Amino acid sequence: MYCSNNNGTEFTRERVAGLGSEVLAGLVLELAGKDPALIERLRPLLSEERCGGVGANGERSMLGASPAMRGLQAALRKIADADAPVLITGESGTGKELAANAIHRRSARAAGPFIPINCAALPKALIASELFGHEKGAFTGADQRRIGRIQAAQKGTVFLDEIGDLPLDLQAHLLRFLQEGTIDRIGAIHPIRVDARVIAATNVPLRKAVAEGRFREDLFFRLNVLTVEMPPLRDRGADIDDLAGHFVSRFAHQAGKSILGLSPQAQSLVRRYTWPGNVRELISCLQRAVVMSDGPWIHPDNLGLPADAADVPPSATPQALKAARRGVEEALLRRALQSNRNSIKMTAEQLGVSRVTVYRLMEKHRIVVDP
Repeated sequence: MYCSNNNGTEFTRERVAGLGSEVLAGLVLELAGKDPALIERLRPLLSEERCGGVGANGERSMLGASPAMRGLQAALRKIADADAPVLITGESGTGKELAANAIHRRSARAAGPFIPINCAALPKALIASELFGHEKGAFTGADQRRIGRIQAAQKGTVFLDEIGDLPLDLQAHLLRFLQEGTIDRIGAIHPIRVDARVIAATNVPLRKAVAEGRFREDLFFRLNVLTVEMPPLRDRGADIDDLAGHFVSRFAHQAGKSILGLSPQAQSLVRRYTWPGNVRELISCLQRAVVMSDGPWIHPDNLGLPADAADVPPSATPQALKAARRGVEEALLRRALQSNRNSIKMTAEQLGVSRVTVYRLMEKHRIVVDP
């Protein structure tokens, strides 16, 4: 494929493929200028994986060709063309931020910033300032004016991860932004207009949170315009082989090791394990396996998975698999809590999930520990 802009700049598939994903959106806007026809001709040069964005660790996103992932990709393409709020749901570790990044990079806002915000990680006393900004002297320690992260997403996309953890009082401010397109900076007299698309994500059922009074119903309906359900890794079939091969190759290269891949036994174990932490847990597992491996092949003992992870027979019924998954999940969580002396933070790091997920799993399996 070949095309050029009005200044004679030439574009080929090979040339675009050699560019880093962080400059692709800028390339379309800067070099194509105001020529809509050229922009449309450039779109096919941006491959699905590349447009899917890059994760925090630099990994290319949205790998996989299973029916679940093909359906997800089709949904993301449709949603990207609309400029409405998006709610991404799914278990922890399924790649919700990567999906949000993919929507942004495929949208008309691709040249603008993508600002991710983890609502669960922000200190409660500073959430309002972080999201909406503050004026100089608005409170003790505010020695200069600061714009919030929502305003920093002007002409782009703001991604609100773990939206269910946003305090109720700030949910009202977010609702106003979604309704009127304005924010109230702390200490400011007049509202500030911001043009940014909102994509929110959660791994907890917001309808339940609404029923329990922990989440505003009107905000839920404002966010729940376009929805995306991220498929868990256990439902992605052969994708796990492609993902495992990709990450083993990458981590082996980083470690300077000549590792050919997973042994047949290790590959079978990876396929049959239920991966409660999804892709994030798979990445942590394979990174550890590459470090622990001494030969050209990764063996089951290098993976560090629970000893009973391989006890699920391949011919088991869906009901049996569900029960087995629950049992393995509980056993893995109890073992991790015990080995980390009930430290939630260390347990989350070992399992490759967030602390919110650890608390959710403890509640699910009725596990109570002394801090």
